[in-house]
Amino acid sequence: MFDSDYLEGCLPEILEALQKTNFEQTSGYGNDKYCEKAAEIIRKLCAREDADIHFMVGGTQTNQTVIASILRPYQGVICADTGHINVHETGAVEMTGHKVLALSAQEGKITAKQIEKTIESHYREDGPEHMVQPAMAYISFPTEKGTLYTLSELESISKTCQKHHIPLFIDGARLGYGLSSPKCDVTLQDIARLSDVFYIGGTKQGALFGEAVVFCNRNLSVDYRYFIKQHGAMLAKGRLLGMQFQTLLENGLYFEVARRADLLALEIRKAFEEKGYKMFTDSYTNQQFPILPNETIKKLKENFSFENWVKVDEKRTAVRFCTSWATTQEQVQTLIQEIKTL
Repeated sequence: MFDSDYLEGCLPEILEALQKTNFEQTSGYGNDKYCEKAAEIIRKLCAREDADIHFMVGGTQTNQTVIASILRPYQGVICADTGHINVHETGAVEMTGHKVLALSAQEGKITAKQIEKTIESHYREDGPEHMVQPAMAYISFPTEKGTLYTLSELESISKTCQKHHIPLFIDGARLGYGLSSPKCDVTLQDIARLSDVFYIGGTKQGALFGEAVVFCNRNLSVDYRYFIKQHGAMLAKGRLLGMQFQTLLENGLYFEVARRADLLALEIRKAFEEKGYKMFTDSYTNQQFPILPNETIKKLKENFSFENWVKVDEKRTAVRFCTSWATTQEQVQTLIQEIKTL
């Protein structure tokens, strides 16, 4: 199955850690030594001793809570039209009363110029108070299409956000896969330097569940725990989150498994390209999007599971093959041998 990167449970190291500490008694709601240790590791990796860290369960929950906690009732969030909060979260952000201001994206990315134009256009209108005020920028790293922002692009976006006094929020549900890509020129410290808030995804990267929210601008996290509780997002057994991130991050396991997943995905990409199939996006992360004839898709689905992504024309469809922290070389080789017979 190559449908997504959260089909399996979790890394064995996490199960081992949970088993070893199963009967320990700790304080609840994230006020425990494991969450404290994980937060300490994250601050060190980000080179941001001033960062405020909070652990949450899932990506949609995190996106909704972070955005709702920062925006005032009349404000909205700028994002790509392909962005997760705009497409795959059932209007979770808008349910809290904040409009998603979607911009046309190229390869899943928006630009600093687009953000600036959106903000400036708002204030050029007569009576801007009649429209939703753009007050936050949201991007994903990597994007929903597996593509990466370059360091230069991130610096431009960050600079534009600072110029207009709006926070930059980076969705890092697949952050490790992005940072570990051979084509990435961005570091975790760059992410922490250029964003106001971001999160390190665990659910899709080897944890049973969990996302680590990193507020680099502490002015934005005042009373954030109230918002977590109000959104039903405060896990009583919070130590389960801290322990998982401690295990993932303290010895580099998080980036090690992400790097391997990326390289396996690129082997799949190479196999499709060698057969003459084009890619829908230029992804160098764990998501690959070959454009295949519909008959070929039907044949491949006899033995493999993957997502139909978007219809290209009457005869072809872009599909998604996704590797994960748990994907094996043997599984990929089995797929590649099948591709060779197409």
